[in-house]
Amino acid sequence: MRSRAGTAAIVLVGVLLTTGCTSMPPPVDPSPSAGPTGPTDPWGQLAARVATAQDKRYVARYTLTTRGRPVRTVTVTVAADGSWLVTVPGGALGGTADVAVADTPAGLYQCALGTTPGIAPGCVRVADPTGTLPAKNDPRVQYLFTSWLPILTDRDQAIAVNNATLKGAAGQCFSVEPNSAALTPPVDAGIYCYDADGTLTAAALALGTLTLTGAPAPAPPAITLPAPVVAGAPLPTTSPSPTTPASAGTQ
Repeated sequence: MRSRAGTAAIVLVGVLLTTGCTSMPPPVDPSPSAGPTGPTDPWGQLAARVATAQDKRYVARYTLTTRGRPVRTVTVTVAADGSWLVTVPGGALGGTADVAVADTPAGLYQCALGTTPGIAPGCVRVADPTGTLPAKNDPRVQYLFTSWLPILTDRDQAIAVNNATLKGAAGQCFSVEPNSAALTPPVDAGIYCYDADGTLTAAALALGTLTLTGAPAPAPPAITLPAPVVAGAPLPTTSPSPTTPASAGTQ
């Protein structure tokens, strides 16, 4: 006597022969297909992280270590509307004056923070929005978070990018070197480190080494200038000569 299972098998074979099916469906490969992979060359990897950085809005703090000077804390604010503010303790007058650089819809400002005797707080408008500071008034730290970002994603720029390491830095690090074709270097040479989410975690440049001190905080809707707008000239980065008075916000 046939079992029920045997009878069912015979019926199934008969149905297949009747309908003209001569083969079973091909087996399905259970292994998942390989997904898209990211760039494998150093510049491509750096560009992918910097492209994410360009869209970030945040408040972050970094230690700035420069040989022969006390460790300072740089605060970076990139607001929701795209305006930004970077405070640089000791960024002017040979390290004796604290300044900030701010870019707003009204213009680019250098602000004396009023922490140096004889220097009143005040923000001097130096250029139109997205402009640049004169070299003699420029602490340069702000470029790491602003105008250098699109350069680091542009393959037509005269720079070379390679993998690198930086002691104590989180994320992935890259060495960036302007090449001989760059009459004016588009960025400062050094090591740039980014997390996968586009956060700059560290950078080692001629101006010093920056290291992120904690998780970035949410960004404000817009930046607020840290001092009133005043007439005058921005502070120089170097110490003034004994016969040259300080300019911005002087009392």
